[in-house]
Amino acid sequence: MSDAVGPGDLVLCVNAAPNHVTGQPVPLVAGETYRVLEIMEFACPCGRSDALLDVGVGFAWCQTRFRLLPKPKASARTRRVTVPRKKENV
Repeated sequence: MSDAVGPGDLVLCVNAAPNHVTGQPVPLVAGETYRVLEIMEFACPCGRSDALLDVGVGFAWCQTRFRLLPKPKASARTRRVTVPRKKENV
């Protein structure tokens, strides 16, 4: 996944289990989205990933805790606004 994820991408936290190494609770919330600040090419001690993600919470987290969200396809466009016509009384 480290090849697909880049700085600025949005990821979804799917695993808020305790820290792999220390067993202490993590400040991440399952189901919340985070923006990737940095990718560190360093193998996680759990052996399941080849990179750690820095999402601005704590230090760095195993990439197996996250799933990459698709980039939005919608683009901003201007729309015409219809103005109601005023009726004249005859």
